[in-house]
Amino acid sequence: MKQSTPRSAWQITRKLFNDIHLWLGLASGIIVIVVCLSGTLYVFNTEVKEMSTPELYKVGHTAGAVALPIEELIGKVKANTGGKVVSVKIPSDPNRTYQFMVKMKEEKKEGEAAKAPAKEEKDKEEKDKAEKGKAGKDKPAEGKRPSAFAVNQYTGEVIGNISETKSTAASFMKTMFSLHRWLLLDKIEKPVFGELENRKLGSYISGAATILFTLGVITGMVIWFPQRLKSWKQGLKVRWKGSWKRTNHDLHNSLGFYACIFLFLMGITGPQWSFPWYREALRKTLGTYQPEGFEPPKDPVSVIKAGTAGAPLNIADYLKKADAVLPYPGDYSISLPKDSISAIAITKNKVGFFAPSAGDKLLLDQYTAGVLKIEVFKDKPFNERISGSIKALHLGDVYGMFTKIIYFLACLIATSLPITGTLIWLNKMKKKTKKVKQKPAMQLSA
Repeated sequence: MKQSTPRSAWQITRKLFNDIHLWLGLASGIIVIVVCLSGTLYVFNTEVKEMSTPELYKVGHTAGAVALPIEELIGKVKANTGGKVVSVKIPSDPNRTYQFMVKMKEEKKEGEAAKAPAKEEKDKEEKDKAEKGKAGKDKPAEGKRPSAFAVNQYTGEVIGNISETKSTAASFMKTMFSLHRWLLLDKIEKPVFGELENRKLGSYISGAATILFTLGVITGMVIWFPQRLKSWKQGLKVRWKGSWKRTNHDLHNSLGFYACIFLFLMGITGPQWSFPWYREALRKTLGTYQPEGFEPPKDPVSVIKAGTAGAPLNIADYLKKADAVLPYPGDYSISLPKDSISAIAITKNKVGFFAPSAGDKLLLDQYTAGVLKIEVFKDKPFNERISGSIKALHLGDVYGMFTKIIYFLACLIATSLPITGTLIWLNKMKKKTKKVKQKPAMQLSA
């Protein structure tokens, strides 16, 4: 009779993490496949929508053509939409349209008095949501978001409302977002679980599965490391010439290792959109949490000097100043002042294949174009840069198209991991069953 050799501390630890890894994967596998597959397709959401409706984003630019003044374009947008222009996006590419964010006037509906009880109930719900969001410093409930209108800057033509444009690609991406975020439960009107809103239920399920997935990534990295360091190369290769079981095992092992950093970033940032407590914990960990009642310092304001007419400058003057302070080619987003003392807020984003998603911000005096405040993203503390990039770290556009491609491939790998992992488990179960059946036969022969 063979005596079993005692297992080392590493083997015991590895076995423990292997079991945890297994059950985490089995518990979250199906949801992870759905969330990761929809996330994979959503990575290029912006590019796909632009390709499906190029007329809203591309404009014919002939040599020597000069864009009309922004003030003139604002007047045309106001006349066309009847709304108030609150911001303008000016691309560095002369072949791309300008985008004007317009706050549309809300139409008064008949029978508002009869709908007062419903309105009060809705206000109560919004108030409850706002109260729940205070702990995580959520944005307060606001009205309808401004609509984005595409404008030909050379002719002044208002091409269309980007926010309300319907296309097959846009509808598909909207469905992918719903699947990724709420598992399509938001499409069901009646609650499927008690009084819990379907959107919240879907968010909780996807968020919980993402947490389990993140723990699976961590435990997977622990069991990836071999007992002997000289054997680490085996975990980086896929043997295609062996059996399909060996190839499947190597695919799970090696691809998981190559993608682990990106999978961890996706997983650690995702649940903040599902759970307020997670968002609060994440902000506290990064040192950027703002407790209830916290009031950030007020932004500096424009000053009307005595004896002057107090007329704001042209937007071209603000752009000239911004180019002097931030001397690199980039896209501009200009928030127009709300009143006579508010500053002009300008955000400039770099462009290119490796362009970071975070922009540099300026506050300018609307009467002198003097710099009131400047925030260069790379000069911020590391924790603030991470906190300000959480969405980009999750979506994959943290460094432009370069990281989008990497995230796309990493998401494909993430989608495959529950499948290859389940196959590994089934093969091991078959192997154990076979050994159990062989034992009685061996005992009889003995």
